[in-house]
Amino acid sequence: MTVSNALARRTGMPILEAGHVWLAGAGPGDPGLLTLDAFAGLQQADVVVHDALVDQRVLALAGEQAWFEFAGKRGGKPSATQADISQRLVALAHEGRRVLRLKGGDPFVFGRGGEEAMTLAAAGVPFRVIPGVTAGLAALTAASIPATLRGVNRAVIFAAGHGAEENFDWGPIARAGQPIVLYMVMHNLKQIADALMAAGLPPQTPAAIVASAATPRERLLVATLETVAAQARTNNFEPPAIVAIGEIVEFRGRLLGVTPSTRDDTKDKS
Repeated sequence: MTVSNALARRTGMPILEAGHVWLAGAGPGDPGLLTLDAFAGLQQADVVVHDALVDQRVLALAGEQAWFEFAGKRGGKPSATQADISQRLVALAHEGRRVLRLKGGDPFVFGRGGEEAMTLAAAGVPFRVIPGVTAGLAALTAASIPATLRGVNRAVIFAAGHGAEENFDWGPIARAGQPIVLYMVMHNLKQIADALMAAGLPPQTPAAIVASAATPRERLLVATLETVAAQARTNNFEPPAIVAIGEIVEFRGRLLGVTPSTRDDTKDKS
């Protein structure tokens, strides 16, 4: 049975109607991490408006009728404004198109999906939000780092690393005593690591970087809070990447039977 046939047999398959917009999460990369509803949107959409981090293997699942519009936003590079992207969704819907807005990870986790949803709502455009596997959790799992462990942590803190030049107080996060998962952090990693240490987080706190998680280009580096930024530069780690800080990183070594400090796997999986 093909994937399309299996989808057709699904009871209550959602229908993407003309003039409607679905804001869908594409997950971190691997097409296997798509939800069935996101796949249904890909199969039905007239136009797929996608971000830079949506894997080409995911886009390849779109129906033959679909065309693609790139709406990627990458830090420090020329890109469409968020206002322009949101208004484009409205315009396409008003043309009677079946629109899939496909975003990396989950659309409501540092994905500006909330801004787009509010624009659609204000314009009276019918829309639906389809959750996706957020990169922060996928990266930890890909690296064999458990996000939570009984007796170790009671919470996980997600934080965005861009805009670190702003007067954000990292003190409460450092003092929370819970693992920290940083998105969009590579350009400000040293500044944030210094701020966390200045707020009391020990320099030897375990840290890990997972770059291009759930793709053939996935890379891993295990270090400490004090050394992670320097090791990232030495090993040429670039975005997209997730940084995990906290005791949970140590358990990767226990799960795999290796010593974390000697397991810096900085080679591509391809």
